[in-house]
Amino acid sequence: MELFEEQGFEVTSAVQIAKRARVTTRTFFRYFRDKEEVLFSDADALNEALVQELRQTTDVTEPLQAVTRTLAGFDWEKLGPRESQRRRHAMIAANPQLLERELIKQQQLADGLRGALRQRGIDPDIAELAANAGSQVFRTAYRQWLEGNDDTDLTTMTETVMSLLATIVPVARRRSSGTGPVISERA
Repeated sequence: MELFEEQGFEVTSAVQIAKRARVTTRTFFRYFRDKEEVLFSDADALNEALVQELRQTTDVTEPLQAVTRTLAGFDWEKLGPRESQRRRHAMIAANPQLLERELIKQQQLADGLRGALRQRGIDPDIAELAANAGSQVFRTAYRQWLEGNDDTDLTTMTETVMSLLATIVPVARRRSSGTGPVISERA
């Protein structure tokens, strides 16, 4: 991160990273396929942990809430202090190549969450919608959490974003016959 910030991501080489880390270039490439991967090295393990957590959650009757609770409930500070995460996030957002990789990783997580919901018996279409919408809600809350200077926790931020979502999505209610959702009078 220091090298990337000092001279820019694009001009920093794997050789320079290896030198700063006091390892050989060969050792660097044993652990990372390219310099971009340094920023995403924990993504697969993180995704698996989050998907496993959703698989084990006790209540998936409200799939969207199950997804957002799972994501918000993770101890994100295990990945490093908020300031480090903020710097990483800003670097990725400023670089189209990194942003593309980040979006791919985020979609992989959403796909894993969808699969976990389907394993729990959730309808495939609902599972897909809940995983994608829940991931987006969380990404918005996470960004706000990173940018915030207060001590608001990520769970509270996520609940706030869910409330915002509720203001732009009409409230659905079940028909008395139980045949499915109907848009409320607010719509």
